[in-house]
Amino acid sequence: MLTIIVNEEEVFDERTSTFETLKGATIHLEHSLISSSKWESKYQKPFLSAEEKTVEEIFGYIEAMVISEEVQTEILYRLSSSDITKIQQYIDSSQSATTFGMMPDRKGPQEVITSELIYYWMVAYTIPFECQYWHINRLFALIRICNIKNSPPEEVSRHEIAARNRELNEQRRKELGTSG
Repeated sequence: MLTIIVNEEEVFDERTSTFETLKGATIHLEHSLISSSKWESKYQKPFLSAEEKTVEEIFGYIEAMVISEEVQTEILYRLSSSDITKIQQYIDSSQSATTFGMMPDRKGPQEVITSELIYYWMVAYTIPFECQYWHINRLFALIRICNIKNSPPEEVSRHEIAARNRELNEQRRKELGTSG
């Protein structure tokens, strides 16, 4: 969860020639499957696509991320560029200690990932629905682990084993400064 604090602000109203105080708020945001699902139901297109999002769509996603009680939309318009940067960094964060080695490039057409597909993966791997509230990148890590653990082990050819061993031996020789 990401917490953003929007401070109280005093502004001048030119129509009434008076100063007004705009209330501040603490906003709690979560980049989750629920947020993505809310956004997709509003805009009726996949959120996790490479397609460029409009400013309205980006703002719509920030609005879908809000899990705080009674945060008025006007307060979201007062987010600073620093706040937006923090939100983007939070969205990009893996939120997991799990790392994956180099995976071969997938060939063929890429599957369009929608919230319904992610829910399908959760059902297929019997992932509890409470995980829909996790940071979505953490949920993806869990789904990927389930996929790896449920896949049959890859058969490696003798040629590939020999090539990998040559590579490791060469690397060790360089590290130890030996010739063999």
